[in-house]
Amino acid sequence: MLHSARATLLTSGLLRMISIALEQLGAVRAASERAEFAGLSAVTNSLESETDRLERDIGEQCLQGFAQPQSGTSPEFYLMVFRSLAHLERVGDYAFGVASDLERLAPRTRSATLQDVLPITAHLTEMLELLAYAISEHDLDAARRVQQMDFEDVDALYEQMLRASLTRLRERPEDHEIALAASRIARNLERLGDHVGHVAARLERYLLAEANRPPRAATAETETAERLAINPGKNGAGPA
Repeated sequence: MLHSARATLLTSGLLRMISIALEQLGAVRAASERAEFAGLSAVTNSLESETDRLERDIGEQCLQGFAQPQSGTSPEFYLMVFRSLAHLERVGDYAFGVASDLERLAPRTRSATLQDVLPITAHLTEMLELLAYAISEHDLDAARRVQQMDFEDVDALYEQMLRASLTRLRERPEDHEIALAASRIARNLERLGDHVGHVAARLERYLLAEANRPPRAATAETETAERLAINPGKNGAGPA
């Protein structure tokens, strides 16, 4: 496989992993809005199975790219993709964990607790969409914005969820198991955002390295053509 084709395939694979995470978060948001959580964990687990398969397949393609002579695709690209795989796989794991906790929690708590996830899942969805754009367009500003959204906004929403959980615990101490589950959901969503930010940080480093890379050396054919242009009489190529 040509390296340019391999790079396109790997980029498509990363984008598909992000798309799966978006589907998982979309299922969580839809269930929370409807207050209907039956089957949510099964849906997100099925999507997670595809993420696991993609992680294996893309990782193998990266290793093949490392092993073959480079032509048009830098080793840093393969490294960026390879090291992003584990983060995107963890994004899927956390989304599945949130879905499972919500489904278990739903019959035992009030809807306000369950709907606490809506603001942060909406924000994480925006981060994933922006990350997909940054990858497909090689957009450095978008990669940096994803990281900023994680540092500034996701952490604030996580703290808000924790405060709400503690407030309910003070009001109803007998619901301590529900409060713990709600705290775990908040933590899983915060960690999901961290992993999205890590992928954006790796993309940023790759794009900066590419921007600072010296121009690639001219090919042998180009060098020969340049020499002939300078000395047209050489090799019998003199004027008529």
